[in-house]
Amino acid sequence: MTLQQLKYVIEVARSQSINKAAQSLFISQPSLSNALKELEEELGITIFLRSNKGIIITAEGSEFLGYARQVVEQAELLESRYTNTTSPQKFFGVSAQHYAFAVSAFVRLLKDYDIEKYEFSLRETKTYEIIEDVKNLRSEIGILYVNEFNKKVISKFLGEGNLQFHELFTAKPHIFISSANPLSKKEYVTLSDLDPYPYLSYEQGDYNSFYFSEEILSTLSRPKNIKVTDRATLFNLLIGLNGYTISTGVISHKLNSKDIIAVPLKVDEQIHVGYITHKNVTNSTMANTYIQYLKESVEQEIVQL
Repeated sequence: MTLQQLKYVIEVARSQSINKAAQSLFISQPSLSNALKELEEELGITIFLRSNKGIIITAEGSEFLGYARQVVEQAELLESRYTNTTSPQKFFGVSAQHYAFAVSAFVRLLKDYDIEKYEFSLRETKTYEIIEDVKNLRSEIGILYVNEFNKKVISKFLGEGNLQFHELFTAKPHIFISSANPLSKKEYVTLSDLDPYPYLSYEQGDYNSFYFSEEILSTLSRPKNIKVTDRATLFNLLIGLNGYTISTGVISHKLNSKDIIAVPLKVDEQIHVGYITHKNVTNSTMANTYIQYLKESVEQEIVQL
């Protein structure tokens, strides 16, 4: 087993394709396939399952990747400390529901890592895709919420993906509205107060189940409904149409317009927001740093409520 083989495995897992990984590594696909086959035979395990649709990481492959990342990361630290070669490229990925604090922590991570080469990804995406991204190691960290309504279903999918939920904070429901909305002057709002206004929620694609909704109380019937796919569009519609959405109330005015405010929603509900990780993969240094920045961003933005 060589360090190069470990790097090959990590790149294939990241690319989700042997062909794409070979292109990134500047080697031929047959050479990469042979190197992976030799490694699997030497270790007596199957790291990847090959199919016409790409590759799937096995459970033992996920465990092996956790150790491989640690070894490669330590080797890179040694190389950067004792040689004058160019710093290695860093990879790190996060998949999240549409939370401003996740972006704040990501911005801070990028600012603090003063390196010449990196490839980071932040995907604000659908709930099911967040789970799939972490399950398949496309992202190290996933950020989503659970509550009493969706907990059993989300826990089932996390269990099947060998994933673990770590709670960051518990929030009481709020609505996000424009500061010019007539409801903005109220100390709190009720569900009946919201009936005249358009309800904005995030599209969940093929998995548009109530249990995967990014907003609580997703089963309620509302007279006016608008589905969106990104946070910028949602905020523009909050302002332009006097619409509303339901969330945690945690909002970053450094990243978002001060024209958007949070007003408490009077319902007997709690939102448990946290991050998910793969049980068989040890967090990288970047992942641990990002998690710490997440906690600090949440603390700072909750204080501003």
